[in-house]
Amino acid sequence: MSFFKKLKDRMLRSSSKIDEGLDAIIGDGVAQDAPPQETQAPVVVQDAAPVSAPPPEAVEDTQPVEKKGIIGRLFGGADDADVVRRALDDAMLEQLEELLISADMGVDTALRVTANMAEGRLGKKLSVNEIKQLLADEVTRIMEPVARPMPLYAKKPQVVLVVGVNGSGKTTTIGKLASQFRAAGKNVVIAAGDTFRAAAVEQLQVWGERAGVPVLTAPEGSDPASLAFDAMTQAQADGADLLMIDTAGRLQNRADLMEELTKIVRVIRKKDPDAPHNTLLVLDATTGQNALQQVKVFQELADVSGLVMTKLDGTAKGGVLVALADKFGLPIHAIGVGEQIDDLAPFDPEEFAAALVGLEN
Repeated sequence: MSFFKKLKDRMLRSSSKIDEGLDAIIGDGVAQDAPPQETQAPVVVQDAAPVSAPPPEAVEDTQPVEKKGIIGRLFGGADDADVVRRALDDAMLEQLEELLISADMGVDTALRVTANMAEGRLGKKLSVNEIKQLLADEVTRIMEPVARPMPLYAKKPQVVLVVGVNGSGKTTTIGKLASQFRAAGKNVVIAAGDTFRAAAVEQLQVWGERAGVPVLTAPEGSDPASLAFDAMTQAQADGADLLMIDTAGRLQNRADLMEELTKIVRVIRKKDPDAPHNTLLVLDATTGQNALQQVKVFQELADVSGLVMTKLDGTAKGGVLVALADKFGLPIHAIGVGEQIDDLAPFDPEEFAAALVGLEN
């Protein structure tokens, strides 16, 4: 199964929410605009001489062949005359804005998207599929500049610090990324920096064994900054290409935990002033608009260089990723829709936009 097929299937909640909303918006407008039925006067036919019909082979087909436009070619289905349409007006735009806000796209982004969709189209009658295509195009336009894989440098070891709040999927993301980099021929080392949670260490060790990647650990309750320093020393000695450092999940409103994170950064910079070379913030899509506040806080404290969004299969509000791209412009390296290793893939804006609005690709 391709990742797009998996993404579309598992983002069904998001696409269904937008589908149902668009159907309601178009149907509502058509119901309001329907003209009253007129009574047709009877037609009086005068007697006329019968006209003999020409033989079937002599009848010319003068009906023009209807050519479907690009939307028709993309979606097929019913004839154009059977497609329900509604004129794009201020009332419809307001309904579209509310739908996108309810999908966690945020007020500012929803207003910007609908304004761009309306440009040059006010008064034009649009179908649900045409609106979907316009919406997908706008989402793609916003997200294309941020769709970038995590950069790899010649520097050895390249230190990747992974941060995020409790339950965001950091540990699993590290395991998947390490396995994928190892499969690509990179020498990877993992540091289990969540020294306060034994389950996180065990989970990383399982991923390490599966991928053939060493996992460096420390006794429970140890100073994670010291472990990060020791892991850098070990990675340098082993000639590792990548050192991925897990960190304890922390709430962005806990000053003590945030200070611990800044301490890790200070300590590893004693070994390499440019470290960490990547700071990945792992976000849980089910947190919705709270993800924007998480990015703001972690960016200030840890100089976040890129995002990974997990659990897109668990929410009907995948629009938050569009809001993040629009507001912060941080690179989105990967998205996740499940627990398997191939459920984390590089971010593709066109595929994401199509899955979000329920388009086929």
